[in-house]
Amino acid sequence: MPVSNSRTTLENPGAFVPVDAGRAIRKLARMFMKYLKGSRTGLDSEISHSPVTSDYAVSRMGSHSDAPRLCMVVHAFPQLSETFIVSKFLGLLQRGWDVIVVCRQSQWREWERFPELAAQHRETRRRVWISWPVRPRWLARLLAPLSLARCMLRNPRDTVRYLRRGWTCFGVGTLRRFYLDAELILAQPDLIHFEFAPFAVDSMHLKDLLDSRVVVSFRGYDLNYVGLDNPGYYDDVWCCADALHLLGEDLWQRAQRRGCPPDKTHALIPPAIDTASFDPGERRHTGVAGTPESPLRILSVGRTIWKKGYEYALQAVQLLVDWGVHCEYRIIGDGDYLDAVAFAQHQLGLKAIVQLFGAQPRSEVRAQMLWADVFLHAAVSEGFCNAVMEAQAMSLPVVCTDADGLPENVANGETGFVVPHRDPQSMAEKLALLARDPDLRQRMGQAGRKRVLTHFQLPEQIERFGSLYSLALS
Repeated sequence: MPVSNSRTTLENPGAFVPVDAGRAIRKLARMFMKYLKGSRTGLDSEISHSPVTSDYAVSRMGSHSDAPRLCMVVHAFPQLSETFIVSKFLGLLQRGWDVIVVCRQSQWREWERFPELAAQHRETRRRVWISWPVRPRWLARLLAPLSLARCMLRNPRDTVRYLRRGWTCFGVGTLRRFYLDAELILAQPDLIHFEFAPFAVDSMHLKDLLDSRVVVSFRGYDLNYVGLDNPGYYDDVWCCADALHLLGEDLWQRAQRRGCPPDKTHALIPPAIDTASFDPGERRHTGVAGTPESPLRILSVGRTIWKKGYEYALQAVQLLVDWGVHCEYRIIGDGDYLDAVAFAQHQLGLKAIVQLFGAQPRSEVRAQMLWADVFLHAAVSEGFCNAVMEAQAMSLPVVCTDADGLPENVANGETGFVVPHRDPQSMAEKLALLARDPDLRQRMGQAGRKRVLTHFQLPEQIERFGSLYSLALS
């Protein structure tokens, strides 16, 4: 379903619904009055069905005015597949940071999936700023003068500085960049954090044009396969970013192989989860699993995209069936690869064993983790994986692959088993071992919970981000 007539959709970023010219002109007139009076903040009015007024603007004279202003740049906010961004946003606010999220999409249905955002609805909503639409192009061209006029009225000093400095570097191309950067110009950030590195590739000019410091995150896919055909893809980032954030040592080594100087300021900060939300209670793994009366209950959680390796997970389950190990396998997640997963499920004859649940809220993910005996993650490429941490927090033993950063997440032989990627045989062998040994499942589950409590807690992560930001600002 399209987000609106003038915006791309989360499901299909390149799609838009055309509108008739008369309707568009009337809409532009309304937008002109609204945007000159207020800020493009909060939910898109066409999504939320409630007007966005200037009451939602967060000026530098408002709350947190003594704190540095941090702008977190993402494509969409919030997203069920990026709960870590929501947790970080709320954690930084609680620590006193003046945080603004700048994104291109914000859908009401996604907000409804985050009760923690609803608890602070007014405060969080006014801190989410939606950038001007870029498709269809004719609409962007019509809106460009409006974005310029609004910036001149609300922040003339930074607007003039941006245009003057930008013209020296980019000439007439400055106007296009200005339209894309308009919300960041109005935000007057002390620090911009590109939460996903590809967003930073063509945006490092903001450091000089806005007199802002810049931090860039690398989370896995950006180093593993984005821009591999261009050896200098991240050269501007290596040169201009004030600091880098990476999830772990594996990604730091990959960054250096992609050209990052070894002395570049960086911090290794792994993901973290809310361990109170993922609490197994008095969970006990008892009895042999894999029998007709007590089948082995296997769970996977993650977007149905190619890098998650679901075809290998399904092949591992098929091997279990061939070996006489009775099992049930549930997959939670949605994505472009869902049809391929469903076809593999059918082709392998696993319709009666495998259930595809689609995207589910956090409460349902927790409920399914309580149902499961073991967590399976068959990824062929992975930065770190929050779902694997959540499984360990829920005292679930994990069988995962050695893809990229996963060996830093799971302690092999202690909280689960790390097997070669693209190896269904090894996955099936470890699943069968766990099925027949409840004591092993219990020991690994308890060790997993302890590991998360020791290494992957939200307060410690927020503190480390605070330290990284302070270092970048110094």
